[in-house]
Amino acid sequence: MVVSEVLSEGSAQRIEADLRRALDDALLAPCPPKLARAIESAVLQGGARVRPQLCHRIFEAAGGSGGGAGDRRLVRAAATSLELLHCASLVHDDLPCFDDAKMRRGHPTTHVAFGEPLAVLAGDALIVIALQRLGRVAAVGSARGLMVFEAVSRSVGPPFGITAGQAWESEDEIDLESYHRAKTGALFLAAAEAGAVAAGSTDPRWRRFGQLIGEAFQVADDLKDALLSPAATGKDAAQDERNGRPSAVTTLGTDGAQTRLRNILRDALGLIDPGTQSLELRALVRLIANKVLPGDPLFAPEPVAESDDHARRTRTARVRDRGCGHERGGQNPAEPRTEPTGEPVFANGVARTGLR
Repeated sequence: MVVSEVLSEGSAQRIEADLRRALDDALLAPCPPKLARAIESAVLQGGARVRPQLCHRIFEAAGGSGGGAGDRRLVRAAATSLELLHCASLVHDDLPCFDDAKMRRGHPTTHVAFGEPLAVLAGDALIVIALQRLGRVAAVGSARGLMVFEAVSRSVGPPFGITAGQAWESEDEIDLESYHRAKTGALFLAAAEAGAVAAGSTDPRWRRFGQLIGEAFQVADDLKDALLSPAATGKDAAQDERNGRPSAVTTLGTDGAQTRLRNILRDALGLIDPGTQSLELRALVRLIANKVLPGDPLFAPEPVAESDDHARRTRTARVRDRGCGHERGGQNPAEPRTEPTGEPVFANGVARTGLR
């Protein structure tokens, strides 16, 4: 058995069920039906769910699942909120006024499928739904809940959140570091902070870990945009070049960007303690690496003894040869799914998903 083949039993189902429940609560009648379908389509058409996974994995690695110290209800609400915010950012990012993208997660983008007005409203609504979902849980908890809510809400607005990140694209001169930290890094930092706080941890390394993963994810996304086809990523390719945006590839070159990614992820791995409690967190780092650094020995699958307790509590992931986060089998993406899926799938250490 190798780490890249191990996923915690039920984690994908839990993430998908929480997302579905959040939408069901928000999209009751008299919500306009077309708006409801646009929102569901934006969330339920696949996706690697990396941000909620990171939130859950740090919660576990920080000791939240042992001894009753962690607030599991809070971390689930935070993870759900972060994924809804991410989906909102994708809807807005794909709009004609920004990237004018036609494909996302292997499907038509929201504005292509439902029209630009409904896409704008769907993205706006998802931000509100996300914060409402987390706020209901945070409000009945301790000060810990308020800290998590602050961390997540800070990842949305200016000066450090995804709104600021998108706005940098309208500036005459783009501060690349601020741009990447806000547009991509903000939600990863919030995921790390929320997971640690919900676990009752004050260890500063989890914040640093979130910063590193956010930076790594942006460099990896720049490399995929430059090197991979739409069939491999499930979205439009070469968008940075087409829209004249700075990226790690245009700034450092392909080799330089790959070296940068390797160094960032090496530092991230160095922050994680050895042992089974952090097993899936280390696997998540390797997921990011192996998409654009295949075969790098630093990120080779980690051997795990079959007798290990963690191995007995996990399942071997079924390899799905697909280009987006989960299989839908022809089902209308706006309809509730019958099979909850969506967690990244690994095959010999290489992710089979577009990681968005």
